[in-house]
Amino acid sequence: RSSLYGLLSISFSMLFLRLFPSLVPLTFSLILPHSPPQPLLLILPLFFLSLQSSLEGPVDSLTMTERVGKFGSMGIKPMGSGMSKLEALFSHPLYNMPTPPIHEDDWLLKVKPKGKARETSTQMWVSDSDIGDDSAHWNRSSDSHPPWLRFHLGISRWQLYPHLDPNMAPLAQQLSTHRIVSAVQKSGGTQLKLVMSFPNYGQAILKPMKQERDEETNFNLYYFSDFERHNAEIAAFHLDRVLGYRRIPPAVGRLVDVVTEIKDITTDHKLARTFFTSPVNNVCFYGQCSYYCSTEHAVCGRPQNLEASLAMMLPDTSLATRRSWRSPWKRSYSRSKLAVWEKDPDYCDTVKKTPPYNKGTRLVDLIDMTILDFLMGNMDRHHYETFDKFGNNTFLLHLDNGRAFGRHSTDEPSILTPLEQCCRIRRSTLLHLRLLSLPQYRLSDVMRDSLSHDPLFSVAPLLSELHLSALDRRLVTVLQTVSRCQERQRSRHGEGDDDVIYDDLCPQCHSS
Repeated sequence: RSSLYGLLSISFSMLFLRLFPSLVPLTFSLILPHSPPQPLLLILPLFFLSLQSSLEGPVDSLTMTERVGKFGSMGIKPMGSGMSKLEALFSHPLYNMPTPPIHEDDWLLKVKPKGKARETSTQMWVSDSDIGDDSAHWNRSSDSHPPWLRFHLGISRWQLYPHLDPNMAPLAQQLSTHRIVSAVQKSGGTQLKLVMSFPNYGQAILKPMKQERDEETNFNLYYFSDFERHNAEIAAFHLDRVLGYRRIPPAVGRLVDVVTEIKDITTDHKLARTFFTSPVNNVCFYGQCSYYCSTEHAVCGRPQNLEASLAMMLPDTSLATRRSWRSPWKRSYSRSKLAVWEKDPDYCDTVKKTPPYNKGTRLVDLIDMTILDFLMGNMDRHHYETFDKFGNNTFLLHLDNGRAFGRHSTDEPSILTPLEQCCRIRRSTLLHLRLLSLPQYRLSDVMRDSLSHDPLFSVAPLLSELHLSALDRRLVTVLQTVSRCQERQRSRHGEGDDDVIYDDLCPQCHSS
């Protein structure tokens, strides 16, 4: 019966949009199950996705996509009209749903004029805590700001950057091409990372190439002994964006000259002492860190060119403090001990009663992160961070993804334990996943397309085809997990309200 309704809704949608294309811009709402009546709702192909109460299989009938124009007006453009799958995905209504206005307090940072002569003086970049009564005079959209500053000023309570952010292109260009004026080792962490500085005061985290693209993590290594991979940081940023999260700072690939862009300009004497020339005349260094910082695990250029990821740094903690949270599903980081959640199948019942997971969106935020980690095979998510300014009502930062994409031949089901135990997922997340399971928007295809825009693609694809195929396989596993959750709920509670789905698309009708 649900399949019949779906086919009817799709047919009606296509016919309606052909007959009345001028009404397409009025489509600002979705009809959702268990939602109260809404004043003006037009049925879209996406309607079928929303109506599905189970995940019995992909919806193969979606063949149209909405394209958002320069000024936000919408028009229909068929899939076969020249758009790539990535462009079609980002033009889909699900990625272009109207969002509520961002209030002044929802921006992480503000800019105010320096001193009293506001009309003629230069601007200062300040934290919200430093703003007095003159906070109305700050400016966020000045074209004179360098890309890294525009990125910082665009961070809000809800995301690191907006969908189709025009600043992404100049920011990527800066990270991949601008002159590097300083390179020092980043303190903390277990593996080698450098802080790279640019002439316009922007800074990025560099992670060097440690493994070849098609090389899998040694199966005898524990997850906490794995290498951090430069291409994993880049691919994680792209996957996070494809999923519609936008919670990972932009990361791009770059060929770095080990001599002119690190050795010759570093002021870090401890780092400088670790440079040497290998027997085949490659310039190498190893720095100082807890793991893999030795001559046996040195980072080497070929002979001077080194592949690396450069990830945009977040605002300094003196401007925007961050809080680190221990993940309830943190692993034991022991070779012999199991964590509590690995032994107690009802562990989530305790988590749901514990702040901040007992109200708001924190639990489904963590489930979002769990899905991201499972798709890319990241077992190293022991903590996550949030911006202090926004309290508990904000998104989670998905930082440090270097241990992802280590294995493509096997999946790690334990990463999905939070979803399996809690049986809770955002409706918007589920819809994104359903969409990415369709042939028109297949996850592996859009990821291949997205990664092809990275500068290092000219050297070699950032992810091998085996890793891309693993994404599709794991996506099916996530959808099957949600389906099992819904089946368990129906067996226990009948056909009542769906407690598995957190309806973030209808804030007035979901329960916390």
